[in-house]
Amino acid sequence: MTDTLVLGAGMVGVSTALALQESGHQVVLLDRKAPGRETSYGNAGFIQTEAVEPYPFPRSLREILSVVFKRGNDVDWRMRDIPQLAWPLWRYFSQSAPAPYASTVAAYSKLILRASEDHARFIGPAGADDLIVRQGWRAVYRTQAKFEAAAARAERLKQSFGVPSNIYGADELSADEPALRRRLAGGVHWTSPWTCRNPGELVARYAALFVARGGTLISADAMSLQQSGAGWRVQSEDGALVAQNAVVALGPWSPALLKTFGYRIPMVFKRGYHRHFAGKDGPRISTLDIENSTVIAPMNRGWRVLTGAHMAPPGAAPAARQIRRSVDAAHELFALGEPIEDTPWSGYRPCMPDMLPVAGPSRHKGLWFHFGHGHQGFTLGPTTAFLLAEQMNGASTNPLALPLLPAARDWARGQMRT
Repeated sequence: MTDTLVLGAGMVGVSTALALQESGHQVVLLDRKAPGRETSYGNAGFIQTEAVEPYPFPRSLREILSVVFKRGNDVDWRMRDIPQLAWPLWRYFSQSAPAPYASTVAAYSKLILRASEDHARFIGPAGADDLIVRQGWRAVYRTQAKFEAAAARAERLKQSFGVPSNIYGADELSADEPALRRRLAGGVHWTSPWTCRNPGELVARYAALFVARGGTLISADAMSLQQSGAGWRVQSEDGALVAQNAVVALGPWSPALLKTFGYRIPMVFKRGYHRHFAGKDGPRISTLDIENSTVIAPMNRGWRVLTGAHMAPPGAAPAARQIRRSVDAAHELFALGEPIEDTPWSGYRPCMPDMLPVAGPSRHKGLWFHFGHGHQGFTLGPTTAFLLAEQMNGASTNPLALPLLPAARDWARGQMRT
């Protein structure tokens, strides 16, 4: 008999279903689309074990003015969207101050450093080794000042967190990446991360593993979730499903569902864009052009070119500025071929103001939160899923999970009281 419904079949939801299944739960995983077809489809495919410091909101006046006047390609925004974004962005700015940010890094880094180990528990059994490349990824720099600052940061992360990297000057970079079309100042090769040649397919294979182990995957609308006596009910195409527990792992759609139960979730929505290109002359390993906030990632479908963040609420119309500039930047560096898709893909990164994912119980008995991973849902899905499964099995809360609890967050004060 089903005891847990997991709402959402992206990396976070599928990982949750697998982790709960491993710990003895009878789980139904549901989504309106096939696994890995929404947010988890559109990322760069990094299992990013070097990302011990999450992206803070700009704090210096120079950085803020750069965003306001859209001088770079890292952030885009529209004036008409600001009223809907103001409250979460203000909290994001506040949580990026030195003291709270240091607390975030202390918690976040411990999660990130175990991410590949947690993915490994699924990759082999899911038959997904052919999708994984264990060669790290590279950040490249066009200006000497940016390169020198990056090299100093890489050394600091090596000393503080044990994150390995190799620093390449201009000549070394040209020799190691012969497809480069222009000379750059240098690069940082982060050697510990893994990359995935088809992120959506990896999620699909994790979901197939869940089904092969006896789990149930169904098509249903998570927005139909209702309390049903002491449990929770959703409406599927085949009728109602009822379970003791429901885990909300809907990424950027989580706040809309939880609003119906009285929760106000201050999520920051960062929209990203990508487009695939044909050709044989892309980078040897995934490459981030820092000055243009552009990733060029080798994928099974071709070269995936990805953008920075477009601050936009759900439902906002796509914008072309960032993907256009990223495509231009990618072509400056590599001789990519023609685009494969007619139009770019776009999707949302669901970020919390304190940059930490949410994983734990709500004030409603049997209703659990698991969302808000921001840029690292693909990386951290298995890690936070195992921590959530421990909680749902009644174990003493793992110290790693304490900062992730809904009740521990400042935005949840008053919302978690019964």
